[in-house]
Amino acid sequence: MAQSAPKLNLSKSMAMYEASQRLSPGGMMGIRRPYNFIPGEYPIFLEKGYGGHIVDVDGNDYIDMLCAYGPIILGYDEAEINDAVKAQMDKGFCFSLVQPIQNELEQRLIDLIPSAESVILVKTGSDATGVAVRIARGYTERNTILRCGYHGWHDWAVEVHGGVPQCVQDLTVEFEYGHLDDLEAKLEAHRGDVAGIIITPVGHPLAKAVQAPPAGYLEGVRALADKHGAVLIFDEIRSGFRVALGGAQARYGVTPDISTFGKALANGYAISAVVGKAQFMNVCEKKVFISSTFFPNSLEMAAAMKCLDILERDGIVDLVWEKGTWFLKELERVVKASGVSATVNGIPPMPFMLFDKVDEHAKERRERFYTETIRRGLFIQPFHHWYISARHTQADLEKAIRAIEEALAVVAELYPCQ
Repeated sequence: MAQSAPKLNLSKSMAMYEASQRLSPGGMMGIRRPYNFIPGEYPIFLEKGYGGHIVDVDGNDYIDMLCAYGPIILGYDEAEINDAVKAQMDKGFCFSLVQPIQNELEQRLIDLIPSAESVILVKTGSDATGVAVRIARGYTERNTILRCGYHGWHDWAVEVHGGVPQCVQDLTVEFEYGHLDDLEAKLEAHRGDVAGIIITPVGHPLAKAVQAPPAGYLEGVRALADKHGAVLIFDEIRSGFRVALGGAQARYGVTPDISTFGKALANGYAISAVVGKAQFMNVCEKKVFISSTFFPNSLEMAAAMKCLDILERDGIVDLVWEKGTWFLKELERVVKASGVSATVNGIPPMPFMLFDKVDEHAKERRERFYTETIRRGLFIQPFHHWYISARHTQADLEKAIRAIEEALAVVAELYPCQ
């Protein structure tokens, strides 16, 4: 008989959460709110991280396969990166005027990324995609943006929510990943007014997890953008420095006009980059305005330079793919053996599984599964793909697979598939 794991002690987390709701709307913003996990089962406040693990304020230790939604490509508390940041800190880091390290990092990105002839350094993924879209509109003098999936929280990108005027929402049109005919239909429907096509090259939407692009798909998107005079933007905020050092565009051989990179660029420090061909990027010299007090801050640039050093020196991308390939194979094995109707998908650096909607209990299976895995010390997200980091040890990955196997056994017993 499958054994359910005992509930974790989360008393400090819950008390802090109660206090936080008096201090901030909802206690915290967006996807870190408890309803995005399993309320009452997942920690809400964390104390520290080390290697491939996180520790909550109650002292519970977890193998972390969310990796802060992607920034942690190496691991937590990386001494080399911390030391590089401290050294930069001693020089000062916020002047509004730029420091030499900006040139160094921009040249590094130009050397690594196929689409990069020019670079703008910003702070967040939403900053980067917002800049890319503004460049596309400024270059083409058109208005409509065709998008595929999530590209940030700004007005042009966010799905229908309060606070965004309808006239702004109408200028962004969704198309379906993997279906060239849908993209072509949207281009025809807005012929002559499509400024840019923005797409995450490796899979969308999040509900279906990440997938390798179908054969010929990215090439087809490139051809349609050229045919209609639209700027092609690859959102590589997640895929950059995980799929390949030069991003998915380097691995799959299709070069966009503009790209956005972030998350894994600095192993958790807040920096992102917009890179692109000079003919598009140069509209920012006079025609398109981009500015922020904090964009030139150099601590994050020092972290990024050292992170890139480690990625290149230690062959981290190949290592992550090797670990992820083993994990995906084992995940497929235990899911198949469990008898639970679920689908394993994703690519080695970003695996995932979905519970198939074979009957009315799909939601209950998902909630029970993630309750059991978190209780067993595995931190994975019910609604977002997972990540493999360099510091996940073989022992970590084996423990994660055991937790998944035991959780699936509980699910199979409570909610058997007919």
